Amino acid sequence: MTRRALAVLLAALVLTAGAAQAAQATGYRYWSFWDRDGGSWSYASLGPSLSRPDDGDVQGFRFAVSEDSKDATRPRGAAEFSVICARTPARDGKKRIALVLDFGTAADAPSGERPPARRTVCARVDPDATTADALAAVAGPLRYDSNALLCAIDGYPRKGCGEQVAQGEKPAATEPEDDAEGGASVGLVAGVGAVVVLAGAAVWQARRRRG
Repeated sequence: MTRRALAVLLAALVLTAGAAQAAQATGYRYWSFWDRDGGSWSYASLGPSLSRPDDGDVQGFRFAVSEDSKDATRPRGAAEFSVICARTPARDGKKRIALVLDFGTAADAPSGERPPARRTVCARVDPDATTADALAAVAGPLRYDSNALLCAIDGYPRKGCGEQVAQGEKPAATEPEDDAEGGASVGLVAGVGAVVVLAGAAVWQARRRRG
């Protein structure tokens, strides 16, 4: 086998490994926070503990695996203030905030947990209340980490907070325990195997020509 052929095979191995790693981009499992603007959602510029919505506002939370705010998954379903707060009448000295709570899908759930059904709630709170205050009033218990990151709404998930996960992984409920530790991906192993087979074939061809 010539040096040039060996160099080509090694380059192919590096490219295959890099492509497999890119396919397994890292994401984070967390609750994202959204503002409703007309008929669409926009990623909130402030956290729920700093946001002070006005009476009549609609805000949403979505639990999912996302790489960053540009990749974040929006809350699903209709989100109309008049519908969500229809049974919560206005009251002097209070404001009403419509909240959409989307607990996500089984594919985004931590291992051993099942997401509750999506629901909407209307929080009637003091005029200076934050979104976190409104959420605590209607969807407790809430859980935060030491950096004030929202980890759980209505007790979901039971544990974990913004942990890294591999994008495109299997649903947590069916994921093998061994894979959870971040071992080599099937794509990477297959790619390496293919390059090894090619290398073996090249060696065989070189020996055949010499013979």
